[in-house]
Amino acid sequence: MASGRRKQIPSDSLLQLRQRLDRLPHKSPERANQVAAVALLYGLSTGTVYREMNRVRRPHTAHRADLGKPRVLAQPDLERYCEFVAALKLRTTNKNNRHLSTGRAIELLEDYGVETAHGLVQAPKGLLKRPTVNRYLLLWHLDQSRLTREPPAVRFQAEHSNDCWQFDISPSDLKRIDKPEWVDLTKGEPTLALFSVVDDRSGMAYVEYRCVYGEDAESALRFLFNAMAPKADAACPFQGRPRMIYLDNGPVAKSHVFQNIMRSLAIDWQTHIPAGKDGTRTTARSKGKVERPFRTIKEAHETLYHFHKPETEIQANEWLARYLLRYNGQRHRSEIHSRTDDWLGHLPEEGLREMCTWEQFCRFAREPERRKVGIDARIRFEGTEYEVEPGMAGDYVVLLWGLFDDQLYVEYEGERTGPYYPVSGPIPLHRYRAFKRSKADARADRIRALAAQIGLPISALAGDDVRIAPLPSAAPILKQAFDAEALEYRYPTVIAAKLAIADEVAAPLSKLSPEDRAFIDQVLTETLVRKVVLARIREHFRSSHQGAGEGYAG
Repeated sequence: MASGRRKQIPSDSLLQLRQRLDRLPHKSPERANQVAAVALLYGLSTGTVYREMNRVRRPHTAHRADLGKPRVLAQPDLERYCEFVAALKLRTTNKNNRHLSTGRAIELLEDYGVETAHGLVQAPKGLLKRPTVNRYLLLWHLDQSRLTREPPAVRFQAEHSNDCWQFDISPSDLKRIDKPEWVDLTKGEPTLALFSVVDDRSGMAYVEYRCVYGEDAESALRFLFNAMAPKADAACPFQGRPRMIYLDNGPVAKSHVFQNIMRSLAIDWQTHIPAGKDGTRTTARSKGKVERPFRTIKEAHETLYHFHKPETEIQANEWLARYLLRYNGQRHRSEIHSRTDDWLGHLPEEGLREMCTWEQFCRFAREPERRKVGIDARIRFEGTEYEVEPGMAGDYVVLLWGLFDDQLYVEYEGERTGPYYPVSGPIPLHRYRAFKRSKADARADRIRALAAQIGLPISALAGDDVRIAPLPSAAPILKQAFDAEALEYRYPTVIAAKLAIADEVAAPLSKLSPEDRAFIDQVLTETLVRKVVLARIREHFRSSHQGAGEGYAG
């Protein structure tokens, strides 16, 4: 019994038949012979073979031959007008992404034209149509979505721990605490802010609460010192000086004190590119590693303040430190271990760069300023009088007033003394007291008494030829010079050094002799250490300007 199943020709056989027919002329009788042979092979009629050939999809052109080629006018001209339309739409885009429509941009281009560096460009009236322009804007990638699309993101990661820290400040959702440590009555209550640094390699975070009136360098530097210093809790090993700090271009990065401290600690700093400075790139993409802990703390930790709210800044930081141990113990973003383990496992081979003491850190924050002490051994600074050593009376000293200091330090003849505290007004007449005699005063009295007692042999005037036998020379002792200039203040630039020299000699450098200016240039090419430069300048002017140098304030 014959099967009722319909016979079909395999698709590959039909494709081979199609290829053989395409190689033959259209009127060739061989085409019919080829179809008849296939029909005989599969036991079908020739009509069935033709129907099967039509059933199989055969190659055909998917578009017109002039696809992408404008017919309204030449392609360079249409492309130029489309560029002007795209530029008008892009120029009129605001922050809410509102801009001119394509139709309105065409009207402006036809009615008024566009002023360019090569003159006025105006499109012919009625030539450009909105659908045509929109189609070619999309085809040539000039549409608004592509022009405003951000460039591809480049995700970077440091090789070792402490190679890069990302630093940022964010207002806390708690806003304020009930008992802040300090309040400025002129500004109201301070705002509670989160200060955070995140290690770029491991993602390990160190965060603190601080009550501030906006972003200021003093609060940021106090926080950074705590982040770099060893922690009291042994469960938090995060410490050491990073090689680079990555932060936004705000008041902290622009502070000269912050920059001076970073140079003293051998820490580089890089700032984010401000919004709008690099095309369509947004700033927030470059600091996601430090923004992520802020969001986690506000969602997973600060939401619990609805049940119990910290009263003081110390209590808030204790609760936050406890949560940070849990946060840093969570899994690394791409590794199978925790953030703390990743930080400990990728420390540099040479080890951590230890942080200096708080006293040294405060010294880095001091900016020197040259002042003259009064005859009463007092000096006025920022409206407050300070009493210094009596031996400094009437002489010039260098004031060292730091960002974290509440006392005044003074550098005199290469020696740093202090601290000095504010004093009251003049001493009453009946309570006058003399200054305590210093070691220098006692030494001066001893020299005066010795000068009255000593005599000079007559041979110094008569010229007797008396020669003293020299002492036997001993073997020279090898000495290694102490690098005292490493921590001395250096002028940032040669121009700053020349301004300081002009203040020292109390005269513009342009009015000095060519020999003096050449000597100054030679000194500045050798060193920029303030102490060495001023010492050599004073010695030069005292030796070469004895007659004219009586008015020199050295």
